[in-house]
Amino acid sequence: MAEGFQTGLEGKPWYVSAAVAAGLAAAIVIGAKVAKFDDMNNAIRRMQGQHAELEKKINEARTAQRSLPQFEEVVQNLELELEKLLLVLPARRNTEDLLRRVRLLAEQGNFNLLRFTPRRQSEREFYYEWPIQINVDATYHNLALFFDRVSRFSRIINIEDLRILTQKQSGAHTVSATFTLKTYLYIEDTEEGDSL
Repeated sequence: MAEGFQTGLEGKPWYVSAAVAAGLAAAIVIGAKVAKFDDMNNAIRRMQGQHAELEKKINEARTAQRSLPQFEEVVQNLELELEKLLLVLPARRNTEDLLRRVRLLAEQGNFNLLRFTPRRQSEREFYYEWPIQINVDATYHNLALFFDRVSRFSRIINIEDLRILTQKQSGAHTVSATFTLKTYLYIEDTEEGDSL
């Protein structure tokens, strides 16, 4: 076949052979350029896809950045709400403070605080029940004032198992009352010590 090719160009002027050779060289060069161009186009498309993905992430980050002050405000409001709720359902027993406040009520109400005995806590779903046995000598009126003032404490407190016995009119106190003052504690995993 090579001979046929040579015989096809034999007798032709040299420039025809040169033109055929130049045409073949040009076809090879153009083929290589086209292949290289396709590779470059594929690389450009990959980079454009990566660029679009990065632009999307940048836009999401900008949106999040614009929303950040709102999120911070929401977090701050939730923290304030948690502080208020922890006043109602504290995470710590704080026995001394509760005893001090009950004693102060006893002094203000003119009755004798005979017993203040904290009992063992019992665990519930997300809180503890903490019963405290109390025994007082008072008048009916002062006992009612005591219950009214206890109801105004910031923490949740219930009065249970109330037993009132009348006393002889030997002094200022006309009744002896025994009851359970029950309060509640929020269960916090991170707190130790007095919270349990």
